Amino acid sequence: MTRNRAKDLIVGLDVGTTKVCAVIAEPGPGGGLDVIGVGSAASRGLRKGVVVNIDFTVEAIKQAIAEAEQMAGVEVSAVYAGVAGGHIRGLNSRGVVAVSGREREVTAADVERAVEAARAINVPQDREIIHVLPQTFVVDDQDGVREPVGMSGVRLEVEAHIVTGAVTSVQNVIRSVNRAGLTVQDVVLEPLASAEAVLFLDEKELGVVLIDIGGGTTDVALFRDGAIWHTAILPLGGDHITNDIAVGLRTPAADAEDLKRRYGCALTALVPAEETIDVPSVGGRKPRQLSRQILSEIIQPRVEEIFTLVARELAKGGFQDAATAGVVVTGGTSIMEGVPELAEAVFDLPVRRGVPDGVGGLGDVVKSPVYATGVGLVMYGARRHAAPSPGSNVTGGNPIMRLVRWLAGWLGEIF
Repeated sequence: MTRNRAKDLIVGLDVGTTKVCAVIAEPGPGGGLDVIGVGSAASRGLRKGVVVNIDFTVEAIKQAIAEAEQMAGVEVSAVYAGVAGGHIRGLNSRGVVAVSGREREVTAADVERAVEAARAINVPQDREIIHVLPQTFVVDDQDGVREPVGMSGVRLEVEAHIVTGAVTSVQNVIRSVNRAGLTVQDVVLEPLASAEAVLFLDEKELGVVLIDIGGGTTDVALFRDGAIWHTAILPLGGDHITNDIAVGLRTPAADAEDLKRRYGCALTALVPAEETIDVPSVGGRKPRQLSRQILSEIIQPRVEEIFTLVARELAKGGFQDAATAGVVVTGGTSIMEGVPELAEAVFDLPVRRGVPDGVGGLGDVVKSPVYATGVGLVMYGARRHAAPSPGSNVTGGNPIMRLVRWLAGWLGEIF
């Protein structure tokens, strides 16, 4: 392994409720990205997207990274880590500054100041800002400006979407990664990462809702006019479906998960009436034969509930009619038969399943909704490397917070 190549590597680490997934990529020819290593490990240290057991989480991170390193034949030291969980909040804010240049020409520094002004919101002490995402700029009275640098004006406004999270929850993810012997280059909101991997530009322009259904959480992001306008994380996911099956069919949780993956269908109407499945029993009793429709009748209400809660969340923010291009479902649970069809019935919009696109190398290996966040984290990292200009990109936490994170991680390593 050449030292130069190691420096160019970008690593995405999706620390999820049911699995930890690592994706290693390097810049490919023609400015693309080549995935060169993928690893995943079962995760037992998280609940609803939040770390509840550091040791288990560290173990899973080590396993996933080791698997990806072995496949890629390289060693990695830094990662882009995904964060989710019910503690995440998103809100829209506005920043206004006077254009400072002598020629009244908007500069990158003005954009930076406007974004900082939008960031100046009252955040409780136990929360921190994870992202400040510029949506649109206004130069004097001219709105809808995407790239204000170089324009003439007296006053510059920015509308931005601000994502905040609980300091301790974010810190626990960082600490887990540090204890696994890695540094965190940035923490990234998971639906933002998934959107990088599975959404098309024209969808983002028209208006699209991304729903990433993971094990413990369902992540939601609404895009329109090419920018993000709403984010939400619902503490419901595939684990709840598994639990419903285990209780409803009186079968062990591991078998319930297996039944869900092999025979699960989110829309009972799609299941032939005569189809039967073998259901393992608890306590050493004999397995029973049941109609597959009964399994589907347990799954459908829970998936319907998830989509109904998403619709309610969007309506609460006044975005119920914003998704002109429709809905994209991704994440492990979206692989289940009938999920897009059920989503179409709930939202009354066109729905498609989102798979990671636009990467080379092992692109075929990661062409599954399961890897949406992992691949998205790598794409996000590549974009940060290529364009660290102010305002053009997602802005991470403030420098003081970064220093605090680094110190906490460093102290965590010592003690």
